[in-house]
Amino acid sequence: MRKLVTPLIGAAVCALAFAALSFGAARTTVWTAALSSGQEVPKQVVRDTAAHGLFKATLSGKTLKWKLTFAKLTGPATQAHIHMAPKGKSGDVVVPLCAPCTSGMTGTATVTSDEVSALKKHRLYVNVHTAKNPNGEIRGQLASG
Repeated sequence: MRKLVTPLIGAAVCALAFAALSFGAARTTVWTAALSSGQEVPKQVVRDTAAHGLFKATLSGKTLKWKLTFAKLTGPATQAHIHMAPKGKSGDVVVPLCAPCTSGMTGTATVTSDEVSALKKHRLYVNVHTAKNPNGEIRGQLASG
């Protein structure tokens, strides 16, 4: 009986370890940003303060599935991106989202380990651009939760 129990315990431990690793690999995180004109840099460039929006995404592995909603822009959204920079600074585009964009648009993107690391340090933001505000009309710093 002892010879049969030892291999069964070993197999059970291996199965639990494999399940734990698989669960960890498939962990999903949520990324969100509330967008407003007041977060644009520099602030005085955007004159319309009624515009607002929301970006929400789930990250599973390296795949980001997102939805972007917005309202009261000065005109059609010409494009939207995820940029890399801390709050109050402008940064380069790291993830193109849409061009042109409509409110309620969804999509997927692949992100890098550096971008995930930047998110954890609050160094990513979403920016929606219009013809009247080509450098960005509404912006929101991304956070995970």
